[in-house]
Amino acid sequence: MADYLPVMLNCEDRLCIVIGGGNVAERKVHSLLKSSACVRVISPKLTEGLEELHHEAQIEWIQRDYSHGDLYGGFLAYAATDRQVVNEAICHEAHSQGILVNVVNDSDAGNFISPSVLRRGRLTLTVSTSGAGPLVAAEICSRLEDEFGEEYELYLEFLWRIRKTIKEQVTQPDIRQRLLKRLQRLDVLDQLRNGTFQEWDTERIHSWIANNQEE
Repeated sequence: MADYLPVMLNCEDRLCIVIGGGNVAERKVHSLLKSSACVRVISPKLTEGLEELHHEAQIEWIQRDYSHGDLYGGFLAYAATDRQVVNEAICHEAHSQGILVNVVNDSDAGNFISPSVLRRGRLTLTVSTSGAGPLVAAEICSRLEDEFGEEYELYLEFLWRIRKTIKEQVTQPDIRQRLLKRLQRLDVLDQLRNGTFQEWDTERIHSWIANNQEE
């Protein structure tokens, strides 16, 4: 079994190709769209969900079977057909062109696998069993939903906004680090959970930064 390197790929505006039009392909397409990828689907038929995405111009659809050369210009590809010989051909072409490829029913054939994912705004939690038990990974990810609730999306937006302001306004590294540590100790997450949090406007942010620079 491969020892995988966990990474986060930036697929924004990159061509990502999904070969296949079934339910598994649809799940891969949704993940790619969440990453702002340019998605091309190659398949004679599509699920209703994929047809709707095509109708809304969210994906490009080439309505035919895979043909050698279809991966040209791609950044990443999913081989998601129900025919092993086709998936193998897709994998071979991807390897020959240096394109990242995942074979959905054979984790060892490609050069990357997709973990189970939980998203809370800027927070992304992933769980992988390195292909040994995808359903186990999905179950663990489901358990994490309760521990990392919707409040984390608001919390991280709050942190991002103030961190951005600190980095723009404070040039001294020691003061900046002090502010970031104090920001982390605020009980904003608890306030979000119990419904007592009040949004910080620009004036309050600037005031907090000014009043928390001293040791």
